[in-house]
Amino acid sequence: MVTKKKVKKVVKKTAKKSLKKVVNKKEKKISKKTTKTKIKKLTEKVVGRISHFFDKISVAVVELTNSLKVGDKIAIKGNTTNFEQKIESMQLEHQQVKEAKKGQGIGLKVKDLVRLNDLVYLLK
Repeated sequence: MVTKKKVKKVVKKTAKKSLKKVVNKKEKKISKKTTKTKIKKLTEKVVGRISHFFDKISVAVVELTNSLKVGDKIAIKGNTTNFEQKIESMQLEHQQVKEAKKGQGIGLKVKDLVRLNDLVYLLK
């Protein structure tokens, strides 16, 4: 004969098991997110270095070590600089360009203050 006490016991056990499954799934999701951030750090690639900054017009001169194009997402990092932005405008010899190659010095419109020798990273 099944009593109320036995039924409650069985219900509690199954509830605990299902709760553990939910918690384990959430832990897996969290661990996947942390690995994605680790992967993001690994996919950052240095594409240049700031060689000059015009503060009145907020334009940085970037000496490229890899190619870069309009629409790429970059991060600029230094001792006191750390921000990300999408490239909207890029100039080479006062002419708008869509892509710049390794070894070229480009003018890049930036959204924040940058300093000499800050590094420019390409984010994927």
